[in-house]
Amino acid sequence: MPGLLVALGLVVVLVVVAIAAYNGLVSLRQQTNNAWAQIDVQLKRRYDLIPNLVETVKGYMKHEQDTLEKVIQARNRAVSASSVHDKAAAETQVAAALTGFFALAESYPDLKANTNMIELQEELRSTENKISYARQYYNDIVTAYNTKIEAFPSNIFASMFSFKPKELFEIEVAAEREAVKVQF
Repeated sequence: MPGLLVALGLVVVLVVVAIAAYNGLVSLRQQTNNAWAQIDVQLKRRYDLIPNLVETVKGYMKHEQDTLEKVIQARNRAVSASSVHDKAAAETQVAAALTGFFALAESYPDLKANTNMIELQEELRSTENKISYARQYYNDIVTAYNTKIEAFPSNIFASMFSFKPKELFEIEVAAEREAVKVQF
């Protein structure tokens, strides 16, 4: 009888460990999905600001149509990117296009004093900060999730229930890791 109680107790402990490991994996997977959604929210905010910025600047920069088109094209590629890797690559192009755009805008003194331009700059600066925070949070959660998938005993349940590692949000070009500089 005592052996049966010990065996039953061991089975109960194993079931509790299995449930806790599985629920922990599910929780972290949902947190990574939420973190990715937060990045998408901030990127959409940025994508929504870019056309307003371009429209504000168009009147001042009539001869700079090529630069304006590059910004819009980079934005459109970023909007249509779906995977973490594609989104990171598209973000590199957006940052490069915006950097060129703001460098060019420096040569238009009337534009630098425009109230709409100043407000859009501040919105973009705020959005860049939020994107940076969202990326950091996403990578933190993905790291915790990937660690749990590899750590014992949750790795057993992760493989049993097909939990796959998530990709970190990384910028591929080192120079693009810096925030877009918005200075007038």
